[in-house]
This record gives sequence, structure tokens and C-alpha cells, in this order.
Amino acid sequence: MTDAFYDTDLDITWLRDANVNGQMDWDAAVSWADGFSFGGYADWRLPTSDACDQFNCTGSEMGHLYYVELGNLAGGPLTNTGGFLNMRSVAYWSGTDHAPQPSLAYYFSMIVGLQNVAGKDIQGLFYAMAVRDGDVTPVPEPETYALMLAGLAGLALARRLRRA
Repeated sequence: MTDAFYDTDLDITWLRDANVNGQMDWDAAVSWADGFSFGGYADWRLPTSDACDQFNCTGSEMGHLYYVELGNLAGGPLTNTGGFLNMRSVAYWSGTDHAPQPSLAYYFSMIVGLQNVAGKDIQGLFYAMAVRDGDVTPVPEPETYALMLAGLAGLALARRLRRA
């Protein structure tokens, strides 16, 4: 099972679980992403946004995911979640402040494909997704190790029987 997805267009990796921690305000979301560690990587963050307050904002990482990678349409609904787990038709925080008004931050609505701004202190409405720059080396699952060890044991047994 893949726990992260690499976006070759943007050279970023998305955490597969789109709802790791549930709803939170912006400060909690930023803090969570900054402290998140997975696969030996501790440089996770919230996705970035461009200064676009509308539909079809493919210049933002969330917009690129929604429109380009997943092929969803402006106005919604979210019809394709790809291989993501727990991706919901809700709003997700970005890590980008709204420069003209520091009390606001950008979010992306997976309900209809809209990027906009909201107060950072909004409680109980927005979720957060983790992303990091670059690719994440896949972490082998325990079954992979078991299969590899069984194969090596089989080779050792075959070699021993051939010598006898």
C-alpha cells in the first residue's frame, strides 16, 4: 500500500490520508504539519496557494491536485479522489497567509473547487493535508521483508541441496 503520492508536475509528495487529524483552525494546522514526521521525513507542511480567489486556481498546489491530477470540475462536486484515503468534500487549509490581511489565510474547497480566504481562527470547519517538497522513498511493508527472507532461505536451501 502506498502511503504517499508523488506529483511529478510540481515535484511534491502528498500524504495519502487526507484526514489525519480532523478539523482544526489555521494555527493548529500549520503547527501540526510543521511537526509531522512520516517515512523518515520531518519537512512536511501545508500546501501553498497563489493569490487567486476563485475557481480554476491551478497555480496553487491544492488547485493543481483538484483540477489537474484528479480531474475534478469547477463547481463540484468532488467526484474523483484518486488513491487518497479519507478525502472529503470539505475545505482544506493552505499554508499561505493572505498578505493584505494577516488575520486571513487561503483555503481550498474540495466541495466545489474554489480557492478563497477565511479567518485563521475559524474553528471546526477546515481540515489539513500534509505535503512536502520532492519525492519520498517508499517504505517497504513487513510482507515485503518476509517475502525477501523466504526467497533468500529458498536460495540457500537449493544451494545446500545441490552441494549434497
